[in-house]
Amino acid sequence: MGVLLARGRARRSGNGWWVGRVPGPASRYMDLNWRRVFRMGGVMKRIGTIYLRLASAALALGFSLPSLAAVERWKLNMTPGVTEVSRQVYDIHMTILWICIVIGVLVFGAMAVAIFRFRKSRGAVAATWSHNDKAEVVLTIVPVLILVAMAWPATQVLIHMADTRNAEMTIEVTGYQWKWGYRYVDSDVSFISSLARNSDDTRQLGSGLSPDQVKSYLLDVDRPLVIPADTKVRFVITSGDVIHSWWVPALGWKQDAIPGIINDQWTLVKEPGIYRGQCAELCGKDHGFMPIVVEVKPKTEFAQWLAAQQNPDAAAAAAAIATTAEPVAAAAAPGQG
Repeated sequence: MGVLLARGRARRSGNGWWVGRVPGPASRYMDLNWRRVFRMGGVMKRIGTIYLRLASAALALGFSLPSLAAVERWKLNMTPGVTEVSRQVYDIHMTILWICIVIGVLVFGAMAVAIFRFRKSRGAVAATWSHNDKAEVVLTIVPVLILVAMAWPATQVLIHMADTRNAEMTIEVTGYQWKWGYRYVDSDVSFISSLARNSDDTRQLGSGLSPDQVKSYLLDVDRPLVIPADTKVRFVITSGDVIHSWWVPALGWKQDAIPGIINDQWTLVKEPGIYRGQCAELCGKDHGFMPIVVEVKPKTEFAQWLAAQQNPDAAAAAAAIATTAEPVAAAAAPGQG
């Protein structure tokens, strides 16, 4: 570079320094190459800046979603979930992911070798042929075999997911703006599940409340859906107004709730626990405030809960008797000593 600057007058272009044209074909060739290098560098810099901004915006948007408040940061992969279906979906996802990684390494590796090893500046000359029967046959058959190998297990899982036969319980799920309605078809129990009061108060503009101080912010409800453990539960899902989507990631599926149409799905959760989700279809201004909470109870506890929901007066009386008996027992305890 110093020799070139000594031989010619250095000028500055929009993308960097380049050597001014000096007499002689070699100098003109070097001048042109430097201009190309600096221009390409400027283009790559702008492309890199654009990608960086897009990546930053995507991360900011992702971390602002309520659904990510319940997961660990930087856990970017799918989770195995808590059902047999969710684990099957996870296994297929990982298998196809590794297949795609291998394909990507091979394809982009071949591209990199072709670009850098056989570039024009090294004297490479492009081939004159434009057709190769063997190559076309191989590049057609191999992708077809890969797709069939991926589609076969995926189809088996989809068939298994769609099989709602032999369900021990059916629950009707109805989406509304912006809450969920649940009805236990085999029992006279139904209720509405809405965003929890503390989350609803905190989300209001000018509330002065901090979301960091609210447990399960925007992912908690006033009345969760309760189902028994180790029981196949069938869901019939519809909507009373616009399209919604009932989604609990731990269950391994989501299902659209469409007005006038009934879709069905099923789940079987082995272990008790609390699992959260939310509406996954843009349904209006409060779409982000339609959480779902599924509480899985042991069968005996679920039977008690269901009986209490069927006869709320008796449950309230039993709770009042228990509340009254506690002070009496506490007062009697010292005299027994």
